[in-house]
Amino acid sequence: MSIIELLEGPLWKASATIFLIFAGWRIFAILIFGRKKDKARAVGSPGLGAIKLIFTHFLPRRMFMKQGRVWFVTLAGYAFHLGLFALLLFAAPHVAFIRENIYAIDWPLLPRWGFIIAAQFAFAGLLALWIRRFVDPVVRLISRRDDHIAAGLTFLVMLTGCMALAEQSTSLRAIHLGFVEMWLIYFPFSSLMHTFTWPLSRGFTGALAGRRGTRM
Repeated sequence: MSIIELLEGPLWKASATIFLIFAGWRIFAILIFGRKKDKARAVGSPGLGAIKLIFTHFLPRRMFMKQGRVWFVTLAGYAFHLGLFALLLFAAPHVAFIRENIYAIDWPLLPRWGFIIAAQFAFAGLLALWIRRFVDPVVRLISRRDDHIAAGLTFLVMLTGCMALAEQSTSLRAIHLGFVEMWLIYFPFSSLMHTFTWPLSRGFTGALAGRRGTRM
C-alpha cells in the first residue's frame, strides 16, 4: 500500500472517526449536562433572549461602531470564515473527494477564479487575526498555546491545499491530506470546536440574560 493509499484509506477513516466521535461527544455533553437549573423567578423569556443574542451579534454593537480596531477584527473574521467555508464546500477537488468518500451528491462548484478569491480572503483574514494575537498586548495575554496550534494547523491545511490544487503531484496531495487528517484529529480537543459551539454558547448567554430581563 502506497502512502497516498494509506492516507486516503485507513488514515482518512481513522481521523474522520475520531473527529465525529469526540466532536459529537462534546456537543452531546454540552446539551445534556449543561448547568444546574436556575431556581430564580423568570423575569423575561429565555427563548427570545437566546434567539436575539444569536442573531444580533453578527455586527459590532452600536457603541463600538466608530472604533477601527473593532471593524478590523470583524471584517478579518468574516473574510477568514466565509472564505474557508467556500473553499471547504465548493472547491472542485473537495466536492469530488466528498462525492467519492462520504456521500455521492453534486452541488455547484467554485470556478478557478472564485477559488483564488476565496483563498485570498481566507488567508488574509487568518493571518490578520493570528498576527493580532502577537501584537495586541491584551489579546496576546489571553491567547493560549492551543490558539496558536489551531491557527498554525489551519494555515498549513490551506497552504498545502492551494499547492495541491492542480492535482498534478501525488506528493503534494499526500502532504495536504496528512495535514487535513492531523487537523481533524486535533479539532475536537481544541478551540476549533467553536465552529459548532458558538451558537450554543451565545444562545445560553442570551437565554440567561433573557430570563433575568437583562439587555445584552
